[in-house]
Amino acid sequence: MSAKAKRPDVLAASADLRRRTLTHTSGSLDCMIYLASMRDYNTGLYVHQGLAARFSPEAASEALADCHRECFRELVSLELKDLTEQLDLYMRSTGTAPRDFLRSWKDLEPYRVAVPVGTDSLMAQFLFSNLKIALAILEHQNSRVPEPAPVA
Repeated sequence: MSAKAKRPDVLAASADLRRRTLTHTSGSLDCMIYLASMRDYNTGLYVHQGLAARFSPEAASEALADCHRECFRELVSLELKDLTEQLDLYMRSTGTAPRDFLRSWKDLEPYRVAVPVGTDSLMAQFLFSNLKIALAILEHQNSRVPEPAPVA
């Protein structure tokens, strides 16, 4: 399967996105979730006003999709230890209490909507399985940490 040649404006938009925005993400998980939030759930197209203004809406959407797929590939290739560390880092960055975060991620499985469109279902299931294991590890680690006492 040969890779489709990318248009110069899409390549430039991807480079701009990596340089200006994605360098501020804390890892592949944070990156994948951020990029998924740029996707319109009704159309599957990505929307980023800044990139669209600098390039075009089409180039911006394609660049976001390319970077989203790249973050997903990086995430799938992580060892379980590294995935667990990324999940812990992401959890702490949300400001949500670990117990609440872990419960929500176990019950709602929000990571399922964060994968790129067209992702191979086997690869997605592999990631979901690893995330469930990482959640269990973090839940175990956090169960050993006592909850802070309420302030009177």
